[in-house]
Amino acid sequence: MQVTRRRVEKGGSRLLGQPRGRRRRLVTAGGTAVALVAVGGGVGLAQTQQFGNDQVGQVTDNGQVVSDDQYIAPYGDRTVINNGKIMSSTVSPDGTHLAAAITDGGEALSIVDLKSWKVQQLVGNNAAANLRIPGNDVGQEGPTYSPDGKQLWLGQTDGYRRFTVNPDGTLANPTFVSIPADGAKHALVAAAVFSPDGSTVYSAVNGQNRVVAIDAATGVIKQSWAVGNAPRGLVDVGSKLYVSNEGGRPAGPGDTTMNSYNTQVPADPNTGATTTGTVSVIDLANPAAAPASIDVGLHPSAVYAKNGAVFVTNTASNDVSVINTANDKVVQTIATQPWPEASVGYEPDAVTLTDDGHLLVTLGRANAVAVYRYTNPLEPVSYVGLLPTDYFPAEITTVGNQVVVSNTRGVDARRSTGNAHGTHDTTSSLTHFTLPGDDVIKGETGKVFTQNGWHGGSVSLTDGTGDKHPVPVPLKLGDPSAIKHVFLIVKENRTYDQVYGDIPQGNGDPSLTQYGENVTPNQHALAKQFGLYDNTYDIGTNSAEGHNWLMQADDPEYTESSAGEYLRSYDTEDDALGHQKSGFLWSGAQAAGKTVRDFGEFQQFLTKPTGASWQNLYCDTKDMQATGKNTAYPLVSSSPIPSLNNVSVHGFPKFDTSVPDIYRAQIWKQDFEKNGPANLNMFWLSSDHTGGPPNGAAQVADNDLATGQIVDTISHSPYWKDSAIFVVEDDSQAGSDHIDGHRAPIQIISPYAQHGVVDSRYYSQITMVRTIEQILGIQPMNQKDSAATPMRGAFTQNPDFTPFTALPNRTSLTAGLKTLPACGPDTPAPQNPAAAPAPSTTVPADKQDVAGKWDNWKSQQQLTGPDARADSTNPAQMNHFDWYEAHDWTQPYPGEDKVYAPDQVPGAYIPANESDG
Repeated sequence: MQVTRRRVEKGGSRLLGQPRGRRRRLVTAGGTAVALVAVGGGVGLAQTQQFGNDQVGQVTDNGQVVSDDQYIAPYGDRTVINNGKIMSSTVSPDGTHLAAAITDGGEALSIVDLKSWKVQQLVGNNAAANLRIPGNDVGQEGPTYSPDGKQLWLGQTDGYRRFTVNPDGTLANPTFVSIPADGAKHALVAAAVFSPDGSTVYSAVNGQNRVVAIDAATGVIKQSWAVGNAPRGLVDVGSKLYVSNEGGRPAGPGDTTMNSYNTQVPADPNTGATTTGTVSVIDLANPAAAPASIDVGLHPSAVYAKNGAVFVTNTASNDVSVINTANDKVVQTIATQPWPEASVGYEPDAVTLTDDGHLLVTLGRANAVAVYRYTNPLEPVSYVGLLPTDYFPAEITTVGNQVVVSNTRGVDARRSTGNAHGTHDTTSSLTHFTLPGDDVIKGETGKVFTQNGWHGGSVSLTDGTGDKHPVPVPLKLGDPSAIKHVFLIVKENRTYDQVYGDIPQGNGDPSLTQYGENVTPNQHALAKQFGLYDNTYDIGTNSAEGHNWLMQADDPEYTESSAGEYLRSYDTEDDALGHQKSGFLWSGAQAAGKTVRDFGEFQQFLTKPTGASWQNLYCDTKDMQATGKNTAYPLVSSSPIPSLNNVSVHGFPKFDTSVPDIYRAQIWKQDFEKNGPANLNMFWLSSDHTGGPPNGAAQVADNDLATGQIVDTISHSPYWKDSAIFVVEDDSQAGSDHIDGHRAPIQIISPYAQHGVVDSRYYSQITMVRTIEQILGIQPMNQKDSAATPMRGAFTQNPDFTPFTALPNRTSLTAGLKTLPACGPDTPAPQNPAAAPAPSTTVPADKQDVAGKWDNWKSQQQLTGPDARADSTNPAQMNHFDWYEAHDWTQPYPGEDKVYAPDQVPGAYIPANESDG
């Protein structure tokens, strides 16, 4: 990765070659000139405001900027792995090699030579692999070496891939050891350990709530033990096995429960999060005995044993349980909450103990290793400090006098070297160092605080004696806001350059623009009226992560660590393991005494009546608009999370690209006119995902029109005077951007929004969530949103009540349909001749064959119907398909020299069950 180191001015540095305050001109669709003022620093408490105008990928004095409100500058030496995310890793018994299970790069394993710190071998199912295997799905834990180092077992769906280890550390002779599925429950394996003699492999079968003993030579299952829910970590101590159960104990009579991979687990009725965590103890000397159970913290993940103790990282309760193996009792609980402002959100996920008595715990979401002095299980530890790591440290071990840390996301999605970045340009990294003295560790602690934006007073609560004059974004949480109604509109998958790259006043690249002004006239008009934000980032790589970042201000460790297969659950609405104990944005609003109304966001289930095709829903929308009647095709969506289901409008559809967004807008409008808004109103408008019956430009235009209609309705209502509308993509992974793949279009629409500005300050989805919390008086959910600076600079205390009038679509909403609707094709408004023309539906004669192959590919995707999932397509293929359609099949994808068929696409090896199309 090429980076440039330079000093930047905090809060007001311009990265666009423009001085602070320079006025630039934008022209509205009607021809009226509007002044756009480039703004720099804002007003607010000193939290993540430290980013100023820094951009993701830029290296500053604080480190490299990443998309989730953090800098990274690890202690020690770094080895970047450009072959995907490390999900888990292990060191060979002789300490010469590290085997890393990786994903999101077409590989399953990376073998690293620890003498040279270079990748020696890649194992996967793409052309770059040195050793080919048929699948690249990997589990949450492992891989596992045999005691003699001659075998390596990699967990995959329904079993293990077993390899022979060559004398030079490389792998050979892959064979598969099968563990049968149990009905709908696949054998989603987690950690495995060998018996000391290497004859038996003990496996935590995560998907089936059991541990099995496998004959290492034959692959035959010799024994099975029922344990807790979602067993994950596993360690042997003498004649006992200790297994962490991420979903806690089995449910009992009277428990409130929620689903987790076809098992009802004890869960909170409000948040749906698990309420128990356990460690099962299997007595190998008495294998017929039922395993014992030890209560620990929430979401126990890693287990590590040394010197008479088992250490258990509890990722959701943010602590480490220490079990005395002499009596199998928890004898102390070590808090891993280094910043006093927030008790959760650090996500301890790995632990090791050095020979000189230092306990090291990786804090995944803090990009740090916490260091403690440790003597014995009964002696309380003493906290030393923190050492910075790369992005999301997930494993830690020692090799000689070196500490080795595996970082899942490395240096972020910076693998590409050209001008077109995508969120699947995934990296990971290894960092290694000799543990420094306590004085150095204490000094590095300050760096970790700075890199995370941890400062005192970040969550300043009202004491009831302050100024009661309402302002848009109060300084203190709980003080009155001039904004009473917040509307959060969540879209799907666009980068900034894809939509706004054609706006010359912003930092865009028009060569990467796919859906410019003639496809998205409303988004362009909204940017001109209410401001353009050209340095704002989504965080997730896909929807499983993106919706969690917006609803939880985090992608919980469970979801982060599941990315290697996502077969247990993807979008985690229907899996209690995906929910943090501190709840969601909506439950926080409810706790603050605010009303909530949900339109599709975080909805898991959908039923559609017969005949509810895209065409019929399109005509039904026209009929509802003309007559005011209710829909003729009532759709029903629902959520398994009680606190959300109770405030959801069930007639509003969840994700399904065979439902037009203008239909969604009309269902919302009828509810709005009847019931008015809540304090927090959440939407999922998903047509800009593309992949439905119309072509891509038509679906993006549909999404654009629906957004404009919603804003038009709100801004012409009595509620406009105290409303704010936030428009954001769930993630930005369906295309390229010249700054970073995570950069995405947002809109802040309100009488109190800074009108007509170009705002180039660093913002993220987390800062947007924190702004909503500050407006509505919602307590932040974890350390991420607690540290984030509200977007006060995006608002003014001098409101402009001018409403927004939606523009008609200039791209036909029915373009690309194989069967036209009964009410006739859509007739768009004239295009703006000064802007790039909208895509046509014409395929050149020499591209008919390849376009036909893509049409067949599209027909096989799972993007329509009640079971549609936003992430069932391969992202590399989906991005190419959208690009080709948007450029009338005449331009190769950026960085390539020809138009590819689906099976020729570079990157098509990215596993479909992980990707977000």
